[in-house]
Amino acid sequence: MTSWHVAIYVMWYRQIIRFVRMRSRLISSVLQPIMWLIFIGVGFSSALRGQLIREVFGGLSYITFMAPGIVVMSSFFTAFFSAISVIWDREFGFLKEILVAPVPRAASIFGRALGDSTVALAQAALVLAASYVVVPSLRLEGAFVALLASLLAALTVSGLGIAIASRIKSFEGFHLINMLIAMPMLFLSNTFYPLKTMPDWMRIASSLNPVTYGVDLARYSLTGVSYFAPAHSLSILLSYALAFTILATYAYAKTTIE
Repeated sequence: MTSWHVAIYVMWYRQIIRFVRMRSRLISSVLQPIMWLIFIGVGFSSALRGQLIREVFGGLSYITFMAPGIVVMSSFFTAFFSAISVIWDREFGFLKEILVAPVPRAASIFGRALGDSTVALAQAALVLAASYVVVPSLRLEGAFVALLASLLAALTVSGLGIAIASRIKSFEGFHLINMLIAMPMLFLSNTFYPLKTMPDWMRIASSLNPVTYGVDLARYSLTGVSYFAPAHSLSILLSYALAFTILATYAYAKTTIE
């Protein structure tokens, strides 16, 4: 194995072990999106009834419309918040060991991003399994594409999170910027309301949001309803994942230990 393969594997494995050992985070990260699905999805489905309402949501009930977005959302938040480990590594000295190791920094950061995305994918799979229980009408054959969309969205926001964490020195600063970015990305992602009902300015902002394409692709695979062509969403997701991985690699390569 080359130094690239070793660095990628070690960082990937480390991120997996870190997450598994934090049982409270493991449990809460799975239960939170399921609670969103049950309390918001079921609650609004009871309120938003009628043929006219179903036409707004592409012929779907509200909870059916929302469920694919919750699956992608679960991977999105996990991958984004996992980037805080960069700050932990800087605080406790592990980052220094990584930076002086005789391996390419690009390999280290790709392994970290891949590990965070793998964790996010596992969580999305659990949430998707729960979604089939709550919403039995979801297409079982669409599970693979929905998880692929979740993985690409996770890889994208993981790269973004790592790029931000590489430039920030404090946990408080990261959490503040994280929420300022994550919440708009969530509400502009086409998870809670369809793109066609948004005002023009919001639709434009949503079209720049990588999570939008992950949600739309997952919704198409699980329900057959989408705003964009599936091939278009997939190509945009791949482009974003590549671009933000490159951004994270550049930011990580410029990281210094004070």
